[in-house]
Amino acid sequence: MTHAAEPPAVRACWIQIVEERTDWPVPLVELRTTHQARFVSDNSGNIAFDLPELMGRETWFEVHGHGYEVKADGFGIRGVRLKPEPGKTLRVEVKRTSIAQRVGRLTGAGLFAESQKLDLELDWRESGLVGQDSVQNVVHRGRLFWFWGDTSLARYPLGIFDGTGATTAVQHAALQPPLRLPLAYFTNATGEPRGIAPMPGKGPTWVTGLASVPDQSGTPRLVCAYMKIKPPLEAYEWSLAVWHEEKLVFEKLKTVWAKSEATPKAPPIPEGHPVLWKDAAGKDWLLFGNPFPALRCPATLEAWRDARTWEVLKPQASLTGNNGETVKPHTGSIAWHPWRKRWVTVFMQSFGKPSAFGELWYAEADAPTGPWGTAVKVLSHDNYTFYNPRLHVEFTPEGSPLLYFEGTYTVQFANKPTPTPRHDYNQILYRLDLNDAALKPAQGH
Repeated sequence: MTHAAEPPAVRACWIQIVEERTDWPVPLVELRTTHQARFVSDNSGNIAFDLPELMGRETWFEVHGHGYEVKADGFGIRGVRLKPEPGKTLRVEVKRTSIAQRVGRLTGAGLFAESQKLDLELDWRESGLVGQDSVQNVVHRGRLFWFWGDTSLARYPLGIFDGTGATTAVQHAALQPPLRLPLAYFTNATGEPRGIAPMPGKGPTWVTGLASVPDQSGTPRLVCAYMKIKPPLEAYEWSLAVWHEEKLVFEKLKTVWAKSEATPKAPPIPEGHPVLWKDAAGKDWLLFGNPFPALRCPATLEAWRDARTWEVLKPQASLTGNNGETVKPHTGSIAWHPWRKRWVTVFMQSFGKPSAFGELWYAEADAPTGPWGTAVKVLSHDNYTFYNPRLHVEFTPEGSPLLYFEGTYTVQFANKPTPTPRHDYNQILYRLDLNDAALKPAQGH
């Protein structure tokens, strides 16, 4: 019996996706062939094209980019015509249509998968996680803490449902493609990322309201609120928890509310994305909101744990967009920006267009409680969700007009889109240049 020789491997064609005029590598741009093969640029803006049936053939690629596009042809189709060759390098320039500029993906698997097929970025180490939902951040004891909600794994559709976490340095020098955030995950005995909020009760644990507050001795303590969830997505308990500095997990402090016939609705809770604010008398407060403050308490451990100190605030219900429409916020966060010397916000619009939960807006205010001025849309998605945006003012270099924010990119709550490989259910980082003239309507002065 004779055996056929092993066929030679098809060498990939290197396709680089870059922003026109700036050469900024653009992650999360999809090239789609006429027979529906899909290729998505990685954190380096690279695609390793390896279809043997199209090598050496003129090929049409539709271009889909969520804020990046190419010129439409006479039929209204946006795409490019390329001739892939093994070992060849091709370049696709895309025009940015969103004010926000995409930096890259923060979480999930294969951040450099396309580059690695081209023998690039071979030193990147995988976390073992494939999807992470809705980040919470706080600077605590000199490190930036990161906590996510439900986390998916490669080995089975059901992953980690009591949160995952990591730390990094507070500031990062090179927040541009290729984005490579060195997340130091909290791991188990075998070195795999693990849950960080193993709370009693059935169902997922969702951590929120993350804050670092001093106790009576002045020692910073990391605290949070959390909810327990049952199907379909119903909260049946709200509790408070405190981080154990040796065990590196949250431990339950006390239950604030448990659902019952007598108490069917949860009371106000210190949830969302808190900010520290000093009032005119010099007193420090924690303001809790998502995006705008809905509750405050003195910024101490003792006040945070005592519901009698919690004061309910009335957040602004809507803003006026620079296009004249009424914009209702759904989720988001606020921060003081030193460059603007004002409070800023990026929030997801409730039932926006074209995507019901994929439209992101920017606005400013002189005080964290508002009033918030004219809003400007900075990011849009084509039938995809981008929820729970989180500002990262700690990433802004001193004296810089840049503002970074991330959010969860997911098919959830959209109209049955095809999930984007590797990117779906993960965190994507963007940045705004607050000197951009397109933001002037939001700046008021």
